[in-house]
Amino acid sequence: MEPYYRDELVTLYLGDCREVPEWLEADVLVTDPPYGIAWPAGRLHSDRSKRDQAVQSIKGDEDTQVRDDVLALWGRDRPAVVFGSWRQPRPDRVKHRLIWHKKGRYPGVSPHPFYAVEEEIYLIGSGWVGKPTPNVFTTDEPRHMQPRLIGHPTPKPVPLMEALIAKCPDGVIADPFAGSGATLSAAANLGRQAVGVELEERYCEIIAKRLSQPVLA
Repeated sequence: MEPYYRDELVTLYLGDCREVPEWLEADVLVTDPPYGIAWPAGRLHSDRSKRDQAVQSIKGDEDTQVRDDVLALWGRDRPAVVFGSWRQPRPDRVKHRLIWHKKGRYPGVSPHPFYAVEEEIYLIGSGWVGKPTPNVFTTDEPRHMQPRLIGHPTPKPVPLMEALIAKCPDGVIADPFAGSGATLSAAANLGRQAVGVELEERYCEIIAKRLSQPVLA
């Protein structure tokens, strides 16, 4: 299959990752799949009319079927870093759970007495490297501004992805849900080869633009 984008470190394909096998040749999976929570963009908007119009904004997010299909393709014990939500069952064979603490998370218009500032990250397989560090990763960028700045509803911070990839075994990084391109950018920043797949062309355009920049953020 012809790549949508390619440079000396990163290869990106446009398509359904279940039908694009090239990423399966990589060594480590680092990905942010649909969580299965039917997440609607705009549900915390300050304008009530826009909140009322919020609809599911991530394809395949009705349940965890897409995530589980991809992990089955990847293999049961191969090293994988997978983002997820406590609202749905964790993937099979999780060896450890990490926490992404979103210190810059804005409460929005939530009517509840608490608002979430964390997401779960699951480790599958083995081979992780480096000295022991806490399992909580904190970022402080203003989260409510990131979708507008980057052009994707759920972008992950590149520094967070760099910290996770730094703990991964050697080899090529795979991200079959490339999204905003944070994993691919982080891998390139660390001098590692990576292969990604993205279902929507509008996001492939964003990824290609980010990867073409001299400094990837």
